[in-house]
Amino acid sequence: MRDQYLDPELQLDLAFEADRITNFIRQSLAGTLHRRGLVVGLSGGIDSSVCAALAVRAIGPERVLGLMMPEADSSDDSRKLADVLVQHLGIEAQLEDITATLDGLDCYRRRDEAIRIALPEYQSDWKSKIVLSGASQGLINHFTVVAESPDGQRFEAALPLKAYLSIVAATNFKQRVRKTMEYFHADARNYAVVGTPNRLEYDQGFFVKNGDGAADIKPISHLYKSQVYAMARYLELPENICQTTPTTDTYSLPQGQDEFYFALPYEQMDLALLYKNQSRPAADLAKRLELDIAVAQRIYDDIEQKRKTTQYLHMSPLRLEAS
Repeated sequence: MRDQYLDPELQLDLAFEADRITNFIRQSLAGTLHRRGLVVGLSGGIDSSVCAALAVRAIGPERVLGLMMPEADSSDDSRKLADVLVQHLGIEAQLEDITATLDGLDCYRRRDEAIRIALPEYQSDWKSKIVLSGASQGLINHFTVVAESPDGQRFEAALPLKAYLSIVAATNFKQRVRKTMEYFHADARNYAVVGTPNRLEYDQGFFVKNGDGAADIKPISHLYKSQVYAMARYLELPENICQTTPTTDTYSLPQGQDEFYFALPYEQMDLALLYKNQSRPAADLAKRLELDIAVAQRIYDDIEQKRKTTQYLHMSPLRLEAS
C-alpha cells in the first residue's frame, strides 16, 4: 500500500513495512530480549504515537504501557494528544510528572543561569528557547537564545559556547529523567523499553545519550520522518496526531525541530538525507529543493558534520579487553 501524501522518492509499501516491523518487535521481545511487554514514553508526537501503535499491533494493547511524563515547560497539547492516543489504542497509561525531580536536580536554575550569560536581564518567570541558524542559508551554524518576558516582550542574543553547552546540559536532565522513569516501570513489569527515534534523528544524532537515546528496541529508526507520518495514516491514528508538527517540547517557548537542530523542515531534510545517502551530487538536491548549489552543498556538509560530532552518542562504553 502506498501513501498519496508521501513524496514519490520516499514511497514504500506500508502494509509490508508494518508487518515487517511488528514481526521484528514480536520476535525481538520473545527471542532476544525475553521480556513480557513494552513501555513507550508518550509525548503526543508522531514518532512515539506510531511506535505505540506498532507495539499494540505486535503484542496487543494489554502488554503495552504508555507513560506520560510532563514537566513545567511541557506543552498542554502534548498531554492532550497523548490522552487521545491512549484512548484510541486502548492501552494502560500512567502519568508521571517529573517537575519535582527536575527541580531537585536544579535543572531549571542551571538553565536560567546559563541563559543570563547571554541575556543578563533574563528572569526565571520568562519563557525561552534556543534557535539554530545558518545551514539553510549556506552559512556556518550558530545558536541564539530567544526569551519572552511575561508582558510579551521578546529578546534575542547570540549564545557563546559556554552558555549553549550549559543550557543543553541542563535541559538534557529532562530526557534522562524520563528514561529513568521508563526503565523503572519496565523493570517492575519485566517489560522492554521502546526507543522512538526516526531515521533523521538517529542518523543526525538528535537524541540525548543515556536519555531518549537509551532503549531496548528502536522499531522506526530506519524510517524517514515523512514515512513515519505515512505509517501513522496507514495505521489510522487520530487525525490530530497525524497532523502534528514536530517539536522538541523541551523549552517553554514553542520550538520546531528545524529551529533547534535540523537545517530544513523535515520534508526537505528527508530528501537531503536521502540524496546524501544515495551519493547524489549537491546539484541534484539544489534542483529538487530549488536552492543554490552552494546552499545545497552546505546542507550536505552539515549532515556530515553532525554525523562526525554525534558519533560519540552512538558509541558503547569503551573497555579494555583482558590480556
